[in-house]
Amino acid sequence: MMEAARPLVAWRWLGLPALWCVLATLIFAIPIRVLGFSLPEPVFPLVLSFAWAVIRPSVLAPFALLVIGLFLDLFWGGPAGLWAVCLIAPYAVVLSARSMMTGQSEFARLGSYLGATALAFAVGYLLTAVDSLAFPSPMAVLWQYFATALLYPFTRRLIERFEDADVRFR
Repeated sequence: MMEAARPLVAWRWLGLPALWCVLATLIFAIPIRVLGFSLPEPVFPLVLSFAWAVIRPSVLAPFALLVIGLFLDLFWGGPAGLWAVCLIAPYAVVLSARSMMTGQSEFARLGSYLGATALAFAVGYLLTAVDSLAFPSPMAVLWQYFATALLYPFTRRLIERFEDADVRFR
């Protein structure tokens, strides 16, 4: 049984998911070791970057991604603006392809998510290489990409919850 679409209230479709992503980032940064391995560090806000572009065009979403990206830069100790750009780039691409994704299969949406996530990591990889004049470890980037790709069910849930809430954009 499908859940009825909820109205688009900014704190519900922007604020709460952003807060959950920040909290998840903080939790996964706790130095816990299981069998000698630390927890993966997926980029939780990439879920929002994709889902918000699919749900509806908004001025608030890119601004929220900018703030979350700056939080990631400060928290992970990266150059200021790196993660903000890495979150905005896939948002812009998905937003521009939004009309083509409407009505597509779940498999096509998954492929779009994986492509948008790959774009974010490619942008981050290239910007880091230019900034540091050295290439980051490709295996570390692939591991983080894989961990982030596994977050697709959360993207799907967020989209399903709010996709039909504002019929002006359908």
